[in-house]
Amino acid sequence: MIPIILASASPRRQELLASLGLSFEIKISDVDESMDEQMSPVQQVEQLAERKARAVAAQLNQGLVIGADTLVVLNQSVLGKPADRQEAMEMIERLQGRSHEVFTGLAVMDVATGKTVVTHQVTAVRFKPMTAEEIERYVDTGESYDKAGAYAVQGKASIFIDSIRGCYFNIVGLPVAKLADVLKLFGVQIL
Repeated sequence: MIPIILASASPRRQELLASLGLSFEIKISDVDESMDEQMSPVQQVEQLAERKARAVAAQLNQGLVIGADTLVVLNQSVLGKPADRQEAMEMIERLQGRSHEVFTGLAVMDVATGKTVVTHQVTAVRFKPMTAEEIERYVDTGESYDKAGAYAVQGKASIFIDSIRGCYFNIVGLPVAKLADVLKLFGVQIL
């Protein structure tokens, strides 16, 4: 079986890939994640996912490299990872009581042939209205700091999620059903 390499330091992506029963290695892609803000969210996540996969593939002779990138978008405004407590509080304040979209770009590259498939998934998430105290208490859990949009759907933020339309795993950072479909194109069957 062809080796599978996940180009991500994200523990959540690693857990999701492991849950599929696949053997894989982790190679962290140290790529510049700056993007042209004029690009659409779809273009941004797809380009970053491919950039990550290509950076890792360049270090290898064989294997399937999986790259992914996630963005949270509220009214055409991209919410990245908060720089500090204040920015995390501001992001959650903006999200509470509203719907937003989570975009995850996915790229799979066969190192030996160069064959690459790049795609994305979008999921709509609606937060309940929150009090200022709830926002402050949530941010003080520390969950916000390495997450796009300043929240972890699989963590304590779950108590504030009113609804999800689309793939839950996409919000966590790896749309597993879409990944399974892409892996089939490379001859890898999950089951």
